[in-house]
Amino acid sequence: MFCRMFMATTSSALPSMSHPTISLTVPFTRNSLDTVRGALLDYATSTGLTSEPDPNESHAAILVPLCNVGGVPGILLEVRGNLRSHPGEELNYSFPGGKVDKADSSFLAAALREVHEEVGVPPGRVDILGRLGPPERSLKGLRVWPYVGFVYPPGTASPDQEPDVPLPSLSVNSLVVSPPEVAAVFHLPLSALACQTRLKSSLFRASRPYWTIDVSDLVPQRVQTRGDIDHNLVEKTAGEKLEVWGLTGWYLSLIMEALGISIWNTRGQDQG
Repeated sequence: MFCRMFMATTSSALPSMSHPTISLTVPFTRNSLDTVRGALLDYATSTGLTSEPDPNESHAAILVPLCNVGGVPGILLEVRGNLRSHPGEELNYSFPGGKVDKADSSFLAAALREVHEEVGVPPGRVDILGRLGPPERSLKGLRVWPYVGFVYPPGTASPDQEPDVPLPSLSVNSLVVSPPEVAAVFHLPLSALACQTRLKSSLFRASRPYWTIDVSDLVPQRVQTRGDIDHNLVEKTAGEKLEVWGLTGWYLSLIMEALGISIWNTRGQDQG
């Protein structure tokens, strides 16, 4: 997909951006992860991110997994395994995560447990950088608490890494997905978050502006569905446009805002 990356004029309905706090094309380094930590902390401070859990609500926790893949910085996304059974139905995308169990020591522990269960990455390979928010309620009624972390390949999480040396790249094919829950995992490059041809303005919960993101060329051509013991794979329909939207799209928009890599565009506001 051809992309023209730009910073556009801002709307009063959307936050004003200046320039990205990190490179969209240079691999993550220890220094850039520290920059992300600082940006998330600044974002939490500026947005008053002080929400406390309501004991009367049910809660879930997710991880926004940053990583390098093939020397390209980006974010891992899942194609959910239980939300499409034949061509024509909409594929559903999410970050790793799920409902907080009573046995979980914290919401963060729940997110890390789910990452391990869904894509086979143990907690020791995740460097937690901060959190987003405030937590939103999912369509299933769960209050979803998002965390951000960097995922290392096996055996490479070393504190001795030089600050400006690119961190090791993860092989998406090496991830061990849980077929009942996850059909596939794919890598969304950071540069895609500033790609004019991928983004479309919309309204989250019919009221708050955010971006949906076209990932048609990034999702594996064939994905496995729930209960597919015989490996009967579902193919994408030719020419099908696949978008990340809803709560996942909302949290992607928040991290775009926190890192200053969004392109809040007044020209697209009437498209939502």
